Amino acid sequence: MAKIVFKEDKSNQLLLLPPDIGSLIPDNHLVRVVDEVINRIKLTPLLETYKGGGASSYSPRIMLKILTYAYIERIYTNRRIEKALRENVNFMW
Repeated sequence: MAKIVFKEDKSNQLLLLPPDIGSLIPDNHLVRVVDEVINRIKLTPLLETYKGGGASSYSPRIMLKILTYAYIERIYTNRRIEKALRENVNFMW
């Protein structure tokens, strides 16, 4: 009787992404446009309202990029935005 051989289970294998996640996003993708536009906005008046102290927080610029791109993609709820940030490479970038 022949020996039974199964393929190795790789479900818990470490996934190594490219060193630059941006290489997965085309140069003309909408998320790059959002990034460029938000980077040009002057946020000094907003940043001056922060008192500091406490735990570190995410940059208002990053949060604005996430919300803007989410709304463009018709994602409006916090839970769906959170899911997109975990699963969608465009949001991760």
